[in-house]
Amino acid sequence: MSRATVIGLGKSGVAAARLLKREGWEVELSDGNTSETLLQQQQELAAEQITVKLGQSLELNGANLPQLIVVSPGVPWDIPVLVKARQLGIETIGEIELAWRNLRSLPWVGITGTNGKTTTTALVAAIFQAAQLNAPACGNIGYAACDVALSQPKRAAEKFDKSSLLTPNSSLDWVIAEVSSYQIESSVFLAPRIGVWTTFTPDHLSRHQTLENYYNIKAKLLRQSQLQVFNGDDAYLRQLGLNAWPDAYWTSVKGKDSLISEKGFYIEDDWVVEKLTATSAPEAIVKVSTLRMVGEHNLQNLLMAVATARLAGINCDAIARAIVEFPGVAHRLEHICTWEGIDFINDSKATNYDAAEVGLASVNSPAILIAGGEAKAGDDTGWLAKIHSQAAAVLLIGFAAPAFAKRLQEVGYYSYEIVETMEKAVPKSAELAKQYQARVVLLSPACASFDQYPNFEVRGARFRQLCLAWAGGEKLQYNSILSSPLPN
Repeated sequence: MSRATVIGLGKSGVAAARLLKREGWEVELSDGNTSETLLQQQQELAAEQITVKLGQSLELNGANLPQLIVVSPGVPWDIPVLVKARQLGIETIGEIELAWRNLRSLPWVGITGTNGKTTTTALVAAIFQAAQLNAPACGNIGYAACDVALSQPKRAAEKFDKSSLLTPNSSLDWVIAEVSSYQIESSVFLAPRIGVWTTFTPDHLSRHQTLENYYNIKAKLLRQSQLQVFNGDDAYLRQLGLNAWPDAYWTSVKGKDSLISEKGFYIEDDWVVEKLTATSAPEAIVKVSTLRMVGEHNLQNLLMAVATARLAGINCDAIARAIVEFPGVAHRLEHICTWEGIDFINDSKATNYDAAEVGLASVNSPAILIAGGEAKAGDDTGWLAKIHSQAAAVLLIGFAAPAFAKRLQEVGYYSYEIVETMEKAVPKSAELAKQYQARVVLLSPACASFDQYPNFEVRGARFRQLCLAWAGGEKLQYNSILSSPLPN
């Protein structure tokens, strides 16, 4: 029996291990961490005859080497054991590539970008589902891609044949995948029917090293896509334009005159308008004002989602129904509650400066901003300028708090306070909102969450829990809430 090793005991790693096991592989799953939760998962997977090794790194010594290594998205592609594996000729792929090899007979939508990809992915999936298509969102959002593959009948062949086209009896119509740079980096053949690129700004440079490398990783997904949709309002992508992507469908919220191609999608007179070829007449598709989400960036997301749906052949009625009903995405400018006229907004997914700048630009001002966490490399100039113009006060949490305080001082902004934790930030933000007559309390961290939380979802969930408790008048019990454990 062929042996496979999966690295990383997250939902993607577990799904990959189960898929490999179903396909006839002998599977070992390894994770360098250990915890009570992981030990419980270890026992559950052992019952499925999947070996789990915790608290130790994979070692490639001896003769009994795996034929395949599958990597979870959070595992760096250039760690020594993976470099060695490739040198030894061991096939090494990411979890989403494994899913692709099992679902490649189906059309995929692959959505990538620095910011905006989660909202665009969720809206695309909502539109496809409104059209009565079975099209789950997966990858970096929703299900692990291998969980989607597990929902389908077992393949006839045990191993992936690069020359064959698998045709399982599938109930799925499309696969809608949000694909991060980490997932693209570890993919080989992933080739969507429709590829979408939302935005491009510096991010994840601690992993990808250079902006050029980060760009090339993203571009790989689009180059392998049959049809391509680009945000024509993104400064970096627009500068590359038709010279780099001559056959793409471009979008613009600024009207037909701002469309850089003779085909694409744009906004005019409160309508999304499509122009599918250089010679075709423009056609109004859906009214923009029916979208419930705020901010110009969400109009960009709307355009790309509508473009994707139209290129997939979905009619205007289904698109309109989905957009009217679409509530937005959790942790991305998510309205939590209103307390004494103050809106509490969860933008925990804003994990870099550009996303946090967009968050501030999208809410009513003045706002009380909660920011901080594990800082990333990037240009904070625009974000700091937006704080100057939009924020009445800033509350700083996490490891980045001292550095952020210094940066605020350097640009002449002094209305800040280091509060360290979310538990202190929420009641303080309510107090300051009253003091400054601010209309909004906004959690938009501009940071990763890993200093205090497992991920941005848990951070956002904690913020939601604290805000709802405060708005519900539970101040008498607030001390117990503050000391309660983080949600799983």
